[in-house]
Amino acid sequence: MLILFQIGEVVDGPDDGMKRTVLNGVQYDYVFDVDIGDGEPIRKLPYNRSDNVYDTADKWLLKENLPLSYRQQVVEFILQNSGQKDFMLDSSFRDPYTGSNAYVPGQPSKSAVSSKPTFKHIPKKGMLVFDAAQFDGILKKISEFNNTLRSNPDQQSLSISDTETTRLGAIAKILKDTSYYHSSKFSDEDIRLLLKLLKSWPVSMIFPVIDVLRMVILHPDGSTLVKRANDENDTFMELIKKVTSSPLPPNLLTSIRVVVNLFKNSGFHLWLQKHRVEIFDAFASCYSSSNKNVQVSYSTLVLNYAVLLIEKKDEEGQAHVLSAALEIAEGEALEVDAKYRALVAIGSLMLEGLVKKIALDFEVGSVAKLAKASKDSKVSEVAADIETLIKQT
Repeated sequence: MLILFQIGEVVDGPDDGMKRTVLNGVQYDYVFDVDIGDGEPIRKLPYNRSDNVYDTADKWLLKENLPLSYRQQVVEFILQNSGQKDFMLDSSFRDPYTGSNAYVPGQPSKSAVSSKPTFKHIPKKGMLVFDAAQFDGILKKISEFNNTLRSNPDQQSLSISDTETTRLGAIAKILKDTSYYHSSKFSDEDIRLLLKLLKSWPVSMIFPVIDVLRMVILHPDGSTLVKRANDENDTFMELIKKVTSSPLPPNLLTSIRVVVNLFKNSGFHLWLQKHRVEIFDAFASCYSSSNKNVQVSYSTLVLNYAVLLIEKKDEEGQAHVLSAALEIAEGEALEVDAKYRALVAIGSLMLEGLVKKIALDFEVGSVAKLAKASKDSKVSEVAADIETLIKQT
């Protein structure tokens, strides 16, 4: 599938005499507005002239969860739209994904041919996160639940004060302002308030609070404070046990996404490895949930675990994750995105992990064959990647 890039706007540039643009707390020479078509929202693509253009393309594709096969198109887009219209292949550079040479400014381009098999969707590099939030709706729901508690004499003591409500609003304000993530700070009291609500509020009311925690984890300072609290009390396992003992779709959805977002911070990786079995046992039924968002969230958890355990060379863990991914891939009437992410996990584990033989023993070929017949192009493409891997055996 071809990605078509179109400039919406180049936000400042190094030669326009204007202040450099800040995106997510970092200054850049260029910030492009990019339209990738298919009705997708406009994406921001930041670039500094001093950066390696291939590194910039790799990082952007990973962040936007786009196939690495589009790497060269992104590179050409950046070079052309940053005024570097003439470029040549540098024979001293080997592209780590295709084996071909890199473009550098200066001369017309030449073609390069890779002798290695190329894959469109594997291996997956980097972690996926859920970083979108409707803070106004979240705060409104917390306020609604708080008013319900206040009006019930038996639960009035669980309600929070006006001061604490204001504090929640301040937490949301920090999380909204991503341009200041590099410098904004939370207080210990902010984290204590969130954890208090998670422990004390009725289980049916905690999902908007879990959603706030999900976003705090993506904030550098917030993640540090939450990790400290988790190290002391194992907050996350306590939360997982609470929401899965009385499983409600909103709680399952938000709590799985909390765990998914933990993968962004390497400080949580050891904890995620240690509790892998408990986490999968707790959320195992989610792959076939009637809620499609829960399906996709669980599949994202599986994919992040695949990436982590490949990096850690954990063969036992990889086999466990492979089994979970195959269960999703073989499932009927599941959300397309859930199947896609499971197949990417399978392909990545076979290509870079230690479990290719196990996958073959589990008849991964029949899974790939069925997936290749999918009407969804990305599912059929990743299935083709897996078939290519099987042929290399």
